[in-house]
Amino acid sequence: MARLGRPGLSSAQRRELWERWRVGESISDIGRALCKNPGSIHGVLALSGGIYCAERKRASTALTADERESISRGLAAGLSGRQIAKQLGRAPSTVSREVARNGGGTCYRAAKADERAWDQARRPKPCVLALNPELAQLVASKLAEQWSPQQIAGWLRREHPHTAAMQVSHETIYRSLFVQARGVLKKELMAHLRTRRSMRRARAGLGKEAPRGQITDAASIRERPAQIEDRAVSGHWEGDLVSGAKNSHIATLVERHSRFALLVQVDGKDSGSVVRALSREVDRLPDGLMKTLTWDRGMELAQHKVFSMATDVDVFFCDPRSPWQRGTNENTNGLIRQYLPKGMDLSTCSQDDLDQIATRLNTRPRKTLGYETPASRLRQAVAATD
Repeated sequence: MARLGRPGLSSAQRRELWERWRVGESISDIGRALCKNPGSIHGVLALSGGIYCAERKRASTALTADERESISRGLAAGLSGRQIAKQLGRAPSTVSREVARNGGGTCYRAAKADERAWDQARRPKPCVLALNPELAQLVASKLAEQWSPQQIAGWLRREHPHTAAMQVSHETIYRSLFVQARGVLKKELMAHLRTRRSMRRARAGLGKEAPRGQITDAASIRERPAQIEDRAVSGHWEGDLVSGAKNSHIATLVERHSRFALLVQVDGKDSGSVVRALSREVDRLPDGLMKTLTWDRGMELAQHKVFSMATDVDVFFCDPRSPWQRGTNENTNGLIRQYLPKGMDLSTCSQDDLDQIATRLNTRPRKTLGYETPASRLRQAVAATD
């Protein structure tokens, strides 16, 4: 049985967790809202593959715990079933069946009767694939061929238009994969999914106010002034987040003209944390050294207007899935991995640690600069503008 209490979340916190997950919040954001470690949040979500199971509720017609307690007291007082039923406003047959199924008048105990009724009310709907091994085997074979669940569902409808038993929805396939307690499709088949994610997150669950991949009033990289393209002048930067183990992140900033790099400690990948960290870093720079910032389409900079107002830096966004439009930043991130390899917990790095790494990068000669260092190139550019 899944131990939902292990992360120390109350029932109210678990309800809030699922509501936040349903509207599209990240695990880090949920953890901060609930004052819990992201690992604890992930543990609760992973138990059901990220698929929310509605909280159980008693039927409106079912006897309540208080009513069962009244039945127990009535029996102890020697009242008949009909008298007890009249007090409760229930049919006499309801009371008589309740007492009979729980040991009779002499053995009836309200707490045990209520617990038994709650347990017996469980009627889990059997999984379609569990009831049809032939269909389950066919779905598994198509998943192994890198077919998506949606492709499989559509193909089955086309191949077996008049056989309901050989059809299944793509959502049922996803649930059978991500909820391993069903015991139908092997976990290894998830490796064949295009995204290879370990938890299900339906598109319908993403919040409409802040949909992923859509940033309000984002200025496209195509609107960026032409003088930025040729790297002739300084003050124009590219930025990105670098991820590490345990859901840790740092921000990287690179000046296009000199290739001068900055590494910025961030508390999380939510937009508020990233904007505060970047604003703090801009304050450390000489006035006017950062005029523009080009970022990818990550929602970590959804609050770009707040950042621009605080720093007077114009923000431009790349096209979706176009990392080459921030080529300088991407190449620098590759160099940074020499010091911060993949799989490292980046939260263990202080800002001083990151500054030391940035200093090493900025004092190394670069082939693209004719073996001049980024620090030297930037000093020359700043001196020329004074």
